[in-house]
Amino acid sequence: MGVAKKVINEKVAFTPSTEHIGSEVSGIDLGKPLPDPIFQQIQRELHDRSVLVFHDQNWSPDEHIEFSKRFGPLENHVLSNYCLPGHPEIFVVSNIIENGKHVGAFGGSKRYHSDLSYMKEPSLGSIFHCLECPEGEGETCFTSMFAVYEALPEERKKWLLKRMGVHDYVWNFENHHNDRPPLTDEQKASTPPISHPAVISHPQTGRKALYLSAVFVRCFEGMQDVESQEIIHELIDFASQAKFEYVHRWTPGDVIIWDNRSVLHKALPFDEKNARRRMHRTTIRGSRPTLTA
Repeated sequence: MGVAKKVINEKVAFTPSTEHIGSEVSGIDLGKPLPDPIFQQIQRELHDRSVLVFHDQNWSPDEHIEFSKRFGPLENHVLSNYCLPGHPEIFVVSNIIENGKHVGAFGGSKRYHSDLSYMKEPSLGSIFHCLECPEGEGETCFTSMFAVYEALPEERKKWLLKRMGVHDYVWNFENHHNDRPPLTDEQKASTPPISHPAVISHPQTGRKALYLSAVFVRCFEGMQDVESQEIIHELIDFASQAKFEYVHRWTPGDVIIWDNRSVLHKALPFDEKNARRRMHRTTIRGSRPTLTA
């Protein structure tokens, strides 16, 4: 695999999930306070491997929020109607219906995307906690945009380094979410189109990552939508190769932290009519993406 297991102490270890992306973390109970050196090692591992997996975590919403805040301030999602009552920091992702209403956001994107990339300051990352999930389906797939960028032909890299992508939440919502209530004027006003570099530098490591998706990126600045979409889809097809991916098969109690600045993710299908799936997500506020020399 090319990446060695890291043993931090007699209990804590990081085991690589694939060559390019992901580490499984053992020996940590996220519901308990973590010493600063251990938390700092978690941060470094996240910067390097982009996705961290913790099993058998049964924390409360308050513990979920408190741990998340160690990474930085949290975002409140624009779809506030799907936040956990009494805990606006927790966005509920679920197909479950109670009292005739969906308890969370349903029909999650089956296409690769980075959360909140349509904001001026997109999220640093997300922390997902699995409460319920079907067995053998409904996985989440991640792809390393570090590895994707590094594997691109040199001419394509040079071209992308000069491009800005236009991220447009309303455009995506109105074209792909007819199954959800329409956006209010206030929600639309809070998410105008925003441009970010097509290639960004990770603020901690300086490593370059491709920062595009077919979900939120409508076009490149100065180019028509149709021409832009052809290139974007070509790039996402390239990013969808198994060698760049990690597919997580959920079990209740799993917690995953991912770095939105270096991965794309998507939900894989499951029987949304008959199976139950419920996840709690916190989103860590980030900074404006930049490309450094």
